[in-house]
Amino acid sequence: MPAIRDATTGDCRAVAEVHVASWRGAYAHLLPSAFLAGLSVDQREASWQSVLAEGHSQLLVAEAKGEIVGFSSFGASRDADAPAGRGELWALYVHPGAWCTGTGRALWQATRGRLQARDFTSASLWVLEGNQRGIAFYAKSGFAPDVGSGKEFDLGGTRLREVRMLANLLG
Repeated sequence: MPAIRDATTGDCRAVAEVHVASWRGAYAHLLPSAFLAGLSVDQREASWQSVLAEGHSQLLVAEAKGEIVGFSSFGASRDADAPAGRGELWALYVHPGAWCTGTGRALWQATRGRLQARDFTSASLWVLEGNQRGIAFYAKSGFAPDVGSGKEFDLGGTRLREVRMLANLLG
């Protein structure tokens, strides 16, 4: 089982490497290969440095055998229609080499505990429609589709749709 801990600025490079590898693994059927090949670890590292510096979300990492193999980012819901008391799982990614090892589950359990400690009673997340692995994972973790939610956007020359999922954090 991986060890879960708060990320430090020194972890941002490894977080960025996991982020890029997981996108390439999880979204190969949703995004053009040229777009995925062009993802920059350097840019992601800078982005995660900013996330930690700004403190808008918390960042946890999962370590196995001394290597960061996953991360989660979370905080208050960013949705304009979110009720009071709703947190949001902003991101949860695991390196493809660590899929199906319990890393994602451990990250979500730690994240859930942190959200509950901040008195959030529910949580939301946005997932790409067509990301069946992710949707199945979130469903097993207590999330259900928020019927009628959805937003479309262009990324890498492809039109994508995200759907919101919700989980009750009480009980």
